[in-house]
Amino acid sequence: MQLNQLYNFYIAAKHQNITKAAEELYISQPALTKTIKNLEKDLGFPLFFKKGRNIGLTAYGEYLKGEADKIFAIYNNILTETNKLKHENDNSVSLNVLAASSIITDAVLEYKKKNRDAIFHIIQNEEINCDISVSTNFADLEHLHDFTKRTVFDEKIYLATPKTTEYNSLTSVNLVEMRDKGFVNLSGSRFFRVVCDKFCESVGFSPNIIFESDSIVTVKNIIRTGAGIGFWPEFSWSEFPTEDINLLPITNPECHRNVIVGLHANKFTPQVVFDFYDFLIAYINKRVKNNGLTK
Repeated sequence: MQLNQLYNFYIAAKHQNITKAAEELYISQPALTKTIKNLEKDLGFPLFFKKGRNIGLTAYGEYLKGEADKIFAIYNNILTETNKLKHENDNSVSLNVLAASSIITDAVLEYKKKNRDAIFHIIQNEEINCDISVSTNFADLEHLHDFTKRTVFDEKIYLATPKTTEYNSLTSVNLVEMRDKGFVNLSGSRFFRVVCDKFCESVGFSPNIIFESDSIVTVKNIIRTGAGIGFWPEFSWSEFPTEDINLLPITNPECHRNVIVGLHANKFTPQVVFDFYDFLIAYINKRVKNNGLTK
């Protein structure tokens, strides 16, 4: 018994009418009748009997239809789930975001406005493979260096200070002069914190952290209150504040980092990954141009 024979029988059993069954199957009535006869011959028992202009199911036919109901319910479920899986795979982008998470989130939200079917899986784990990685030159990501394509953005880091008499006269700052100040920063598990600590260590001190958080929004808001000073990246934290804080260029040491956006593609990578990579690069370039504080 072949699957197409069983399916032809199943449709005929559902309608109990050869004409209607043949129409649903898009085959001729003689072809359907022949298929059923061959199936009955293979099984060794009749499946239908004539019932006026229609056909009825024998006891064998009733049994086989009951089993076919189960088989084709499973079959239809397989088709539904595989189509759903295909749709998800064709529209999925996995992002490993180890740096610049704020601007990446903004880019994802903007992309979703025009590409609603896109599905994003955002992770933060050095050990996980992905379609697109966003990291810094301070991250240990040797296993992610199988780049199909890579774009590197050089991002200047400023010192954010409250607009008070102590800081208003400054146009730049030597970081070593801030050694006794209270710093607001991301928690130690975030790569930007690693970057900032290295800047301080390079001029001989460890920053006095008076407030830390995993949330970029929280850190930005605390700096804005004037509770402490903090490092502020040029474009990856979205908008540049101007009314409530000063952003001072740091003359010593030279404070900047590389934001590395890598594409990790293979022959199974869906087109949406390539599309979003190009969109992301254009989005970051636009943010860099709009902020434009680096002269």
